[in-house]
Amino acid sequence: MDDNMYMEKVLACERKLYRVAYSMLLNEFDAADAIQEAVMKGWVHRNALRESERFDAWLMRILVNECRNIQRRWKRRGEPLDEAIPAPENTVDPDLREALFSLPGKFRTPLVLHHVEGYSLREIARILKIPETTVKSRLHQARAALKQALSPEVKP
Repeated sequence: MDDNMYMEKVLACERKLYRVAYSMLLNEFDAADAIQEAVMKGWVHRNALRESERFDAWLMRILVNECRNIQRRWKRRGEPLDEAIPAPENTVDPDLREALFSLPGKFRTPLVLHHVEGYSLREIARILKIPETTVKSRLHQARAALKQALSPEVKP
């Protein structure tokens, strides 16, 4: 893959990378750091990608790894994981946004990858390195949690 093609593909999935990184890290600065590191590592290893049509999933896998590296650094440093810097308010429904970001990361990330970014269950399983049945289970649990959080009976 040549330099121009790599940059075109990265720019084409820039928003997708941000949404996934933010959904995992809940901090726009850390999300930007993870994206930058993933793009750099992808650049270094761009010739290892055999099927260019799988570029998005390949780069997304690198990004997920970088997000996990950042989360590990938080734990080592003892930084609180719940102090998040809010993303720009661009979600149409603030209740949905609040409910989505209140989900634990292990449920939120597959939900964003599937329903927002359109990845198949098989692709999500490869990206997250978990069995496809686990992806299905987490999606089911995430939907149930969102449904409960957004149901009118729960709200005061």
